[in-house]
Amino acid sequence: MIYDTKDIQKIIPHRYPMLLIDKIIELTEGEMAVGLKNVTFNEEFFQGHFPGNPVMPGVLIIEALAQTGAVAILSLDKFKGKTVYFGGIKSAKFKRKVCPGDTLKLVTEISKLKGSFGIGNAIAYVDDEIAAEAELIFSVG
Repeated sequence: MIYDTKDIQKIIPHRYPMLLIDKIIELTEGEMAVGLKNVTFNEEFFQGHFPGNPVMPGVLIIEALAQTGAVAILSLDKFKGKTVYFGGIKSAKFKRKVCPGDTLKLVTEISKLKGSFGIGNAIAYVDDEIAAEAELIFSVG
């Protein structure tokens, strides 16, 4: 099943301009999610990052990965209606610029979920190239 923006907004509380996922194309509740973000020149952050050389900020790529992980976690019945917060970001690496016209494929696998805390391994791709990767720590509140 493919989840569009309206479906995603039923799972996580993020809204424009901070909702950074356009679609969820794969979901295994509590375990993993795969999302897509079509990066367009109209994104507000491109006005200042960087004029004449638009590059998606790395922190927003990590945020998009975290939102994808939040969809996986909050799709579980026991967490419905909750909010997922960052507990930490480990080993973030940026390997490729993300520019207008790119489509980010966001893959977040939840490797541990105990109580209200979780750990996810997240990778953002453009085509088959890794753009960013990190280990994310989640806290459900």
